[in-house]
Amino acid sequence: MSPAARATDKIVGLSSTISIERRETALAIPAPTVGAPPSEPTVKRSPLWIEALTIVWLCWVYDAITNLAPLRLHAALDHGEAILAAERSLGIAPELHLDRWLGAHQTLALAISDYYDNAHFIVTLGLLGWLWWRRADIYRPLRNVLVAVNVLAFAIFWLYPVAPPRMLTRFGFKDIVASSHAFGSWHTGALASAANQLAAMPSLHMAWAGWCTLVVWRVTTKVWLRALALLYPCITAFAVLATGNHYLFDVLAGLATLALVVLIQALIPRKIRTARVPHVTNLLRSLKADRLSEPPRTV
Repeated sequence: MSPAARATDKIVGLSSTISIERRETALAIPAPTVGAPPSEPTVKRSPLWIEALTIVWLCWVYDAITNLAPLRLHAALDHGEAILAAERSLGIAPELHLDRWLGAHQTLALAISDYYDNAHFIVTLGLLGWLWWRRADIYRPLRNVLVAVNVLAFAIFWLYPVAPPRMLTRFGFKDIVASSHAFGSWHTGALASAANQLAAMPSLHMAWAGWCTLVVWRVTTKVWLRALALLYPCITAFAVLATGNHYLFDVLAGLATLALVVLIQALIPRKIRTARVPHVTNLLRSLKADRLSEPPRTV
């Protein structure tokens, strides 16, 4: 046999061996289970110290704005009267009627005042803590929404202080929370100095209540829970209006602040994501799948 023929036989034999080895390797790879969900990495909770620092920072900003309140009382009263006049010109000023009606029902006034003072914190912080503990996968974006709502509201408090209706006594408003001696009142006693009394616009009570509704809507599909979630901001709206703590415009502004933050959060990822560049993980998976499915090649 000539040297050329021998070389050809060796190449053919080597090609056959490589093809067989590749087939055996391909057969040895276990086929994926049909219908099995892909494994997802476990989302870790945000460190507790970061959450604590965030709350401390928000409290510090709020306190700094509160310290400016005595210097801007006259401007806040003028802004409150302007808002009330605008509502009356539009025929949508229910605050005084609700305030007088609730003031005539002492037991209900006490219950609504207790609700106003305490539900705001208990429900919101309770849901926030539950999200951190049980739903770390959606905690961060929802937490960011709540933080952004507060930051935006603080900026408005600083730029446009507004006195609540209860401070416009010449129009006939009464401070229902103070007169009913509600538990944990921020209008009387030591807590009064720690609260910003000129922060009516926008209503953080309404913004936080709307956020709670958003959270419940995200975590459950149960009809009765969603119904309660929708009822919660409705009761809150009645409480803040009837106790003389907010104008109708404040209520709408609080919900608008929440809606604006949610919209911004939804739009920002779309703008920074490049549609033509696939995700690295998906790219690697597709390349791996293509290599495993391609026919064996001979040398």
